[in-house]
Amino acid sequence: MPSISELRTGLTTRLATISGLRTSATIPDQINPPLAVVSLDRITYDQAFVRGLDEYEFTVTVFVGRAGERTAQNALDVYLAPTGNTSIKTVIEADRSLANKAQTLRVTDMSGIQAINIGDVPYLTAQFTVIVYA
Repeated sequence: MPSISELRTGLTTRLATISGLRTSATIPDQINPPLAVVSLDRITYDQAFVRGLDEYEFTVTVFVGRAGERTAQNALDVYLAPTGNTSIKTVIEADRSLANKAQTLRVTDMSGIQAINIGDVPYLTAQFTVIVYA
């Protein structure tokens, strides 16, 4: 059975295949966009009614700089596409086993586009839900 860290690292490794996108398997102290951060939201244990198959719900938060709203939205849009070499969904689902650490996975949705400030720095973010069975 893989560790949570191994699953999180596997997702980060997949995201790192997007050219120019920085990635983090832990919540960073400082944001350096464009950045994708993988965090664990929920675990549902015993999905096969026996010990051994759990459902992990991860959130991938993508941060882009927000010097201007149109530029920021255009920068974020390339990650939101359902297909293509910059699509969060496509690159994660390209290895559904996360190098043989998971049974399967699926990017189920994107939600929560929002403008946020961290300190005095503005960002535009989007959140993707990734369900991993391991």
